[in-house]
Amino acid sequence: MSRTLKIAPAPAPAARAARSDGQETKRALLDAAGPVFARVGYARATSKEICALAGADAAAVNYHFGGKAALYQAVLVEAHRQLFSVDELRAIALQKGSPKARLESLLRMLMARIQDPSRQGAPGGQGWGLRVLVHEILAPSEHAPPALRKAVLPKVQIVFGLIADVLGVPPDHPAVQRAVALVMMPCIMLLVVPVPLRQIVLPTIAKDPQAMLDDVLAYVFAGLAALRTRHASR
Repeated sequence: MSRTLKIAPAPAPAARAARSDGQETKRALLDAAGPVFARVGYARATSKEICALAGADAAAVNYHFGGKAALYQAVLVEAHRQLFSVDELRAIALQKGSPKARLESLLRMLMARIQDPSRQGAPGGQGWGLRVLVHEILAPSEHAPPALRKAVLPKVQIVFGLIADVLGVPPDHPAVQRAVALVMMPCIMLLVVPVPLRQIVLPTIAKDPQAMLDDVLAYVFAGLAALRTRHASR
């Protein structure tokens, strides 16, 4: 009597595990792209160089971000976070004390970071964020608006609230936007002017940053006091 040989079925192939290094590669590309964009700007930066620095495949920028433009937008968002984050602004807005004290806390933080040498562009460090923003201010790109809406508008709304409280008017009062522009202009000027040029043209700023901070605070709050007198009672 013959016996039928039964052959066990081959085991089903294991489901392909999702790549666990996707987020790590994406982060590596972002960290590599920041210093590149800071050094040469958007137009001259190449995905090839960024991928090489990140140790990633040549197609990684397209795969993870959809292209150089989207990567640049992510870099801009990170650059604004490095300068100061939404969470830091919210913490200031929730501080106890007068509206003037809260706004002063914001200005002190911003001025300190603008004048901090470690944020002026150490390769691979946090300093690249400031340099990327300077490139974008001096040579605006068509790819920046989506990133600015994501990274800047939430911050601006908080600053509107801080300055509106100082002026004694609602945040949607027309004077608030003008006041925000006037308050931020000195900070933007210091942001844009490179440190070597600042040391040559404005040497006393480099020699005595505390005096510069004190004068900025005096300038800002004297101006806001005049605007409050003009608008708060209307």
